[in-house]
Amino acid sequence: MADFGTFVRTAPELVVQPRMGFSSPVRMRHGLMATRDARATTVGTLTIDSYTRVGDHAAARRAVDEGVDLNGFPLVTHGSGTTRRMLAGVAGPAFPVQVRHGSPAPQAIITALAGAGLHATEGGPVSYCLPYSRAPLARAVRNWEEACRLLATAGKPGVRPHLESFGGCMMGQLCPPSLLVALSLLECLFFVRNGLTSVSLSYAQQIDEEQDEEAVRALRCLAEELLPGVDWHVVVYTYMGVYPRTASGARALQDRAVRLAVRTGAERLIVKTAAEAHRIPTVAENVAALEGSGRTARSTRPRPLARDPRDSEVYAEARALVEAVLCLGEDLGAALVEAFRRGWLDVPYCLHPDNAGATASYIDERGRLAWSSIGAMPLEHLVRPRPAAALTSSGLLDALHHVETQLDLGRFAEAGA
Repeated sequence: MADFGTFVRTAPELVVQPRMGFSSPVRMRHGLMATRDARATTVGTLTIDSYTRVGDHAAARRAVDEGVDLNGFPLVTHGSGTTRRMLAGVAGPAFPVQVRHGSPAPQAIITALAGAGLHATEGGPVSYCLPYSRAPLARAVRNWEEACRLLATAGKPGVRPHLESFGGCMMGQLCPPSLLVALSLLECLFFVRNGLTSVSLSYAQQIDEEQDEEAVRALRCLAEELLPGVDWHVVVYTYMGVYPRTASGARALQDRAVRLAVRTGAERLIVKTAAEAHRIPTVAENVAALEGSGRTARSTRPRPLARDPRDSEVYAEARALVEAVLCLGEDLGAALVEAFRRGWLDVPYCLHPDNAGATASYIDERGRLAWSSIGAMPLEHLVRPRPAAALTSSGLLDALHHVETQLDLGRFAEAGA
């Protein structure tokens, strides 16, 4: 039986995946079957509801008992028996399913997915703590150490548990790519040191196509260097910030994400739909987006390297951040906590109490994300920050809407389309 990581890594074309979760087992099964049957190479998604993400299982139980629709599948509340029946005849070697959640304390979710016969999920001690909770980072690290051990023991012959870092998507937008790359690498190293042998590294599409390609290639180079003997692949997320409101803008952004994945050799893509700016998409809209992405992928060719990815600024900055954290000791969980305490890792515009908040970014004259302040991050030998470019409140709002505005107005050139 093929596991999630092997399926994705050996697929003959880009694997496309929706963001999908329904509270009803009947609707969830229908969504998974439609994803499986889409005219594309797909894997399924079981997105967990908000109550379960924060550990409020009593509220999830009340909602299920009262027939209230939730914004995802209450995996812990439904239990392994219901989930196994929902997956029967749908999930399998030719159609693996991943659980996506958003919890800084995922132990109950890991136990429930393993009990239901699933082996793939995502998250991380930093990426599922800083953006989504006020929980202390040290506690999230302990939770994720335990979660890794639980997941690592959930495998069986021929099936390796798989864990994807959400580190490439910190705050969704306005985070210069080098920090996203570094966090994704560090979380995957954390997973491996806590027992996992199959991981995926993520990168969320940002605002500049050339910079994004540089970032994904840097991510792959660092993975080759730092994850020897590990089964790994790269997953690109379609833009996670303010989404275009027009159908044409949304389609253009999705096509850019597909081209980014194919040109850089990424193996998997999280797809969005034209409805993202307005509401939760229907199953039919998700299928249409999957099939459209599949067509775009088949018409796109990998882009030959113009230079060694190790010569890029994204690679140099990410490598410096990773090496600084690794120098803090063998216990990578403790090193991550210490790195944030010192401000060596510092996410722009993140308000979590354990984030120093001394860094900032802006959109430079080339249309790329750049640092206006690096705080205490060990990048002074690589970066010349521009404090004068620091965003005002109105400038921050404009930057947050930059992609939406430009694509809705059709101002981004579709180079190489």
